[in-house]
Amino acid sequence: YVSKKKKKSIILSTNSSPPISFPAIPIKFSEKQQASHYLYVRAHSVREGTKSTWPRKRTLFVLNVPPYCTEECLSCLLSSCGPVQSMELQDKPDLAESLKEPRSKFFHPKPVPGFQVAYVVFQKPGGVSAALALKGPLLVSTESHPVKTGIQKWIRDYADSVPDPEALRVEVDTFMEAYDQKIAEEETKAKEEEGVPDEEGWVKVTRRGRRPVLPRTEAASLRVLERERRKRARKELLNFYAWQHRESKMEHLAQLRKKFEEDKQRIELLRAQRKFRPY
Repeated sequence: YVSKKKKKSIILSTNSSPPISFPAIPIKFSEKQQASHYLYVRAHSVREGTKSTWPRKRTLFVLNVPPYCTEECLSCLLSSCGPVQSMELQDKPDLAESLKEPRSKFFHPKPVPGFQVAYVVFQKPGGVSAALALKGPLLVSTESHPVKTGIQKWIRDYADSVPDPEALRVEVDTFMEAYDQKIAEEETKAKEEEGVPDEEGWVKVTRRGRRPVLPRTEAASLRVLERERRKRARKELLNFYAWQHRESKMEHLAQLRKKFEEDKQRIELLRAQRKFRPY
């Protein structure tokens, strides 16, 4: 038994109406496809006084982007609205509107395939208003810009997964230069703040005066680990039972007594040899 209110909520949730204030743009994969897929678009905006990665009045926020629609395909679909400056696909919208570091195609995992959202930045603000007025349907795969599927898509994905060594080297060098510069700035700032009392009169003390520890090589680390393993194995086998512990103590005491008697005899012999004997 389902109540009338529950039935009504089920019917409303299954309705495929677009979200509020999101104009719908119908798209098709190709001319052969009869049914249309809908992209929901809106001018990207944030609250007053909030920093955003995306420029205001030039950014279009797109929902319900299908998996086969790549950044290149979406740029081609919206190219009639105006020149596109940048494009970024994401799994979900940015909740925290803060500045982000640039993405890397080598060291960031690929997004999970599925429906995504997109942030499209136009060179002029008129591109956003033109995109909101699009009627469609727009074709994703055309003769001039075909979208690869099946084996061709797998071959392209495999080719894209193999990085270019020169491009990888350039990106690593650029990252390391920025990282070294950041560390140098932090050290300079720490030196300037060291010894200077703050507002409450506290002085910051750092560990700068400590002697730097030389990094261990791999061979030295392996030797240390092997030595620790042997020591641990010896400790585990030694005096495992209480009677073994007692016997080891008794043997140690017996060895000390024997050594004491030997030392006594040696001292007596030395004394006997030092006596004065004129005849």
